[in-house]
Amino acid sequence: MNALNDSSAFVEITPSARVDAAVHGWRAKCLQRLIRMDLPVPHSFAISCDAVRAIAEGAMPDRARLDAIISQGSGLVSVRPSAGDPAWGGPGTVLNVGMNDRVHDRLAQELGRNAADALYRGFVQSYAIHVARLDPDMFSDGDADLKSVLAAYQAETDDVFPQDPARQLGEVLRSMARTWDGPTARLLRQAKGAPPIAPLGLVVQDMAHALGPGVTGSGTIQFVDSATGNPGIAGRFQGQTQGNAKGEGAETLYLTRDPRGLSLEDAAPEVFADLVRFGVAARERLREEMQIEFVLSDRKIAIIDAIRVSRNSRAALRIAVALARDGIISQREAVMRIEPRALSDMLHQQVDPKSPRDILTRGINASPGAATGQIVFSSAAAQDAEARGEPCVLVRRETVPEDIRGMHASVAVVTERGGMTSHAAVIARGLGLPCIVGASGISIDPRNRTLRAGERIFREGDVLTIDGTSGEVLAGAARLLEPALDDYFSQLLDWADGIRRIGVRVNADTPSDARTGLRFMAEGIGLCRTEHMFFDEARLPAMREMIFADTAEDRMLALERILPVQRNDFLALFEIMAGRPVTIRLFDPPLHEFLPHDRDGMRELAESLDLPLSDVVRRVEALTEFNPMLGMRGVRLGITIPEIYEMQARAIFEATVAAARKGISFTPEIMIPLVSVGREVELVRARVDSIAAAVRNETNTQFDYRLGVMVETPRAALRAGDFAGQVSFMSYGTNDLTQMTYGLSRDDAGRFMGKYVGQGVYREDPFHILDQDGVGELLSIGLERARAVKPDITVSVCGEHGGNPESIAFCLRIGVDYVSCSPFRVPVARLAAAHETILAEVEEAIPAESRPRS
Repeated sequence: MNALNDSSAFVEITPSARVDAAVHGWRAKCLQRLIRMDLPVPHSFAISCDAVRAIAEGAMPDRARLDAIISQGSGLVSVRPSAGDPAWGGPGTVLNVGMNDRVHDRLAQELGRNAADALYRGFVQSYAIHVARLDPDMFSDGDADLKSVLAAYQAETDDVFPQDPARQLGEVLRSMARTWDGPTARLLRQAKGAPPIAPLGLVVQDMAHALGPGVTGSGTIQFVDSATGNPGIAGRFQGQTQGNAKGEGAETLYLTRDPRGLSLEDAAPEVFADLVRFGVAARERLREEMQIEFVLSDRKIAIIDAIRVSRNSRAALRIAVALARDGIISQREAVMRIEPRALSDMLHQQVDPKSPRDILTRGINASPGAATGQIVFSSAAAQDAEARGEPCVLVRRETVPEDIRGMHASVAVVTERGGMTSHAAVIARGLGLPCIVGASGISIDPRNRTLRAGERIFREGDVLTIDGTSGEVLAGAARLLEPALDDYFSQLLDWADGIRRIGVRVNADTPSDARTGLRFMAEGIGLCRTEHMFFDEARLPAMREMIFADTAEDRMLALERILPVQRNDFLALFEIMAGRPVTIRLFDPPLHEFLPHDRDGMRELAESLDLPLSDVVRRVEALTEFNPMLGMRGVRLGITIPEIYEMQARAIFEATVAAARKGISFTPEIMIPLVSVGREVELVRARVDSIAAAVRNETNTQFDYRLGVMVETPRAALRAGDFAGQVSFMSYGTNDLTQMTYGLSRDDAGRFMGKYVGQGVYREDPFHILDQDGVGELLSIGLERARAVKPDITVSVCGEHGGNPESIAFCLRIGVDYVSCSPFRVPVARLAAAHETILAEVEEAIPAESRPRS
């Protein structure tokens, strides 16, 4: 059937008409809802998306239909886009279609000559530019009179301006339909997430005149602030103005009473009261905060349209919670209305969108938020700046473990290299620092302490602003918005917690991390990386002394200096978490990370250890590995140098006893990293059991502990059943598991990842969003095989994927018990887990035979 002859092609919008958003677009359906609320909406028609497509392809509605549409009201109509989704935009609205000499004469008598001239002139200019496609420069003069505009049209087309209303309407429909199909419009809407072939309907609406006698004009009104979501009337009223047509005495009025000038509330209080009443009704009936577009014709209101109030993330959250508190939407719907990633905008400072941006370069937005500070090029300089009370931005080619102190002292971090799971990215997310990695548009010279971006050179002490949310490095100090962790934020997450079916813990290495995680309502610590505790300046000498020891006895002597400090570390975490579970990963990194890498550092170390420089150089070279991430690290260190794990186990158990004496009762969880075979677990378990027994005897205290493994190698995932009988839990370290599954360095992948994703080699960065087909299959296999041996074994994911919404959805589907992520990702994970639980429940409620086949 011809799409233009289908019964849905042209529908008069009435309360009972069959208007469907999927068929006619969102605007048509919204207008029907306004009509059903008895709001004064002008006579309107909806043209279906299929009909619009047919018009774009060359078909044209018959003249009788066009005459019928345009003649039922005042004889003038507007044509507006009605896309499938309001975010997709659409062609610009065309007003006063049907205007000709005859209508102009009539309007001159009804509204006055000046108003009629302005309306006719505005339509001719719009028609010439958007329909006839004439030179815009010839038809953009707002001061031109009607006669000269008509003459210009005739001169450019060799024809008088069309007087036939039906012809005008047909040409406008065709122009808008073809504009929507044009390459520019396609690219713009695809950037907003629209599908390549996105539907467009059109709405034809009788004109309400905004020029003429009395209080007349056009405006918009909304009842919340778009930036904060706080209640308050905002908008504008432009007297004697309709589109680009301005009548005599055109002026802009405030909506509410204002000492700065005349307001609509003063000029027409009864009209203002009606608009407020309409706004309340729209909020309740449409279940949303709406912006109402209206026209006044000598105090008579016409509601032209209503659209969802534009809003940023902060306002969206407050609006959703307020609607739920008022009983307009359910708590579950409020939760679903907020995108989990949007919470990052509220957890940190953000660059004010109204602030000017002097962009130096862009990189990977590894950790969200924004901060301003002076450039420093070393950790020592960052600590000096902190001591002076000066905020600083640490700029490095790439960070190494000993940079942790400098990162703690900085307000933001930028690296020239790295990806989403590089050292800088992971640590910055844990600290809540804005961080940009892979900023390849800059060149860093640490020796001369300069940063080059194109032709511009910045030196230590110059000011940068780091926008970790967008990945932009800005010159100078930008205006920043403060975090928005208010009652509405907490309320939404409380509702989310009541819904989700997967736990959320925090990755916390320090008391500060733990307190942040607890503030964000983490259910415990899912990963405490003990090695980060050893990089403290007070502990590093003892660690290095242990590395240079030649015998087990000498190593134990060095570790005895670390033991009380490590015990206090754990006790502090236990006290903060107050009985919540704490999972401690035993020492993991290769020893070379604790040694200096340059000659000056080696000389200082030789002096501190009272050793010849040659001995230090020889030991550093001996510990150097071709591929340290696959070398002597994790459980391999624990077996070959068992004193390290024995010291850590003792520190954990002595802290457990100390916590119990303070009334904190809980069971510590000890996790063995990088296991590959069951025998590794047997050896470590025997030593840990021995230490536990010794501490029980020494303290005359009984306690339990849970032993687990960190699954980071493909073999461990495939042989998970071998470990399940020996442990209480398994935690998948998806950062390393992804690295080993792909054979891809997570620190170096940022150099080419953008090109890989851009060319479709990878759909997403696998270090950012869990690869469900490959790495995900290893998770599924491991979980299935482990639970076949021990059905009640706890399984978790503690890599950075634990804070990623898409990855959390996969974890929920395969039966993971909890995810653990960096502190500032905990709220995101809580909300994402609630989203996925709701979606899973909806799917479970659909009969199996009705579900789409995969």
